[in-house]
Amino acid sequence: MLFDLNRFGMGTYKQEAGKIIHLAWPMFIAQIAQVGVGVVDTVMAGRYGAEDLAAVALGTSLFMTLYISLMGVITALNPILSQLYGAQKITDLSKVGSQGVWLAFMLGILGMLIMWGLIAPLNHYFELSEYVKHVFAYYMFWIALALPFALVYRSLHAYASSLNKPKPMMWISLFGLCMSIPINYVLIYGIWGLPGLGGIGCAIGTVLVFAINTLCLWLYIRYDTYFKKFGRLSLKGGLDIPVLKRIVVLGIPIGLSFLIEVSLFTFISILIANLGVEYVASQQVVINISSLVYMVPQSLGAALSVCVGYAVGSGQMQRARYIAGVGLTIGLMASSVTVLVILIFRTSIVSLYTTDAAVIAIGAALLVFNAVFQLPDAMQTIATGALRGYKVTRLPMVVHAIAFWVFGLCLGYVLCFHFNMGIYGFWSALILSLTLAAIAFIVLLSRVSQRFVSKQA
Repeated sequence: MLFDLNRFGMGTYKQEAGKIIHLAWPMFIAQIAQVGVGVVDTVMAGRYGAEDLAAVALGTSLFMTLYISLMGVITALNPILSQLYGAQKITDLSKVGSQGVWLAFMLGILGMLIMWGLIAPLNHYFELSEYVKHVFAYYMFWIALALPFALVYRSLHAYASSLNKPKPMMWISLFGLCMSIPINYVLIYGIWGLPGLGGIGCAIGTVLVFAINTLCLWLYIRYDTYFKKFGRLSLKGGLDIPVLKRIVVLGIPIGLSFLIEVSLFTFISILIANLGVEYVASQQVVINISSLVYMVPQSLGAALSVCVGYAVGSGQMQRARYIAGVGLTIGLMASSVTVLVILIFRTSIVSLYTTDAAVIAIGAALLVFNAVFQLPDAMQTIATGALRGYKVTRLPMVVHAIAFWVFGLCLGYVLCFHFNMGIYGFWSALILSLTLAAIAFIVLLSRVSQRFVSKQA
């Protein structure tokens, strides 16, 4: 059987599944809360007006592209730290974690500068109203300031989760989400004598929330007694180039994989911008919903990266292979439920974001396509997470490039503009690209895990 799932009894399966879920569900809640901040932005901007929603949609797409891509580099901390933990190299954990924080801060500054540099050329490209361009420019300026905080938070997240302490991140992220609602309300609509900033207020609120989250998680890791045995995180030692290089070499392929995938959606948003405000707004609503749903396989993939990495670090190769298979079966069951929920409640879900009838109709139609690709998307995401546990990152990057850019973007462009399928052409191509990626990654994971088992034998 694939991944030797028949090797052990149901008791072992339940035990390993329990470990994965125990690690994954706090990650899921934490990431839902973080993505929820963006959802709050979109919902409140949509209620303010369709033009503000369109501006926030475009700015959010670019922010998420940079954030997720740079976060991918930071994600290399998970397999590095989990393998160190599995091998009981305790003294190295705080050193690697501290350098991860430094790297995250520098990448955040880089991302911020890139976003500022994109404002003028993109406003020149868009054929939208002057009001939308105005809101977009200021939204981009302010949301860029959130990147250093967001990436440092992700480095701290990787450190804590790799050391089997995911729950504090959950509570901190939920606190940040709760804070975002009143902060956004004040800044968007204007109360207590403050002017209503519309979509621009969303960006300022997001910066404040990310800053609060990062400070809270840093203080927790710095002073909680659990982390004392691993050594305290500290920035006083400055940069350690060999350690930074170790993270970057492993992380760049992960970051490029994330960039390839998320930029696909960003480019689609840019390419359809001239189809009209309704299509831009609908696309962003569905992307927001997709981002929330994606947290299920993404959390399972992150948990699997840690569990597989720990098993590999401790020399348990057969167990690592089995764990990978268990993670895939959990993802299959979870995504099946997701498909049904999206199909049944698609119109009601879109209606939460906007009252515009055209946006609701287009968004509900797009969610049908979104539901179809949930299964392959879950499988490719979880398999990729397991591969990171083996520190296999370069080949997945190549697979992502071919699947998403050749079959997703290029084919989608042809279907959209040459076969007159419009936005639905892009989503048809997405289904094909994700299916191909899922098949490729499952085969690759099976071969890699078997190779590790054979080497140990």
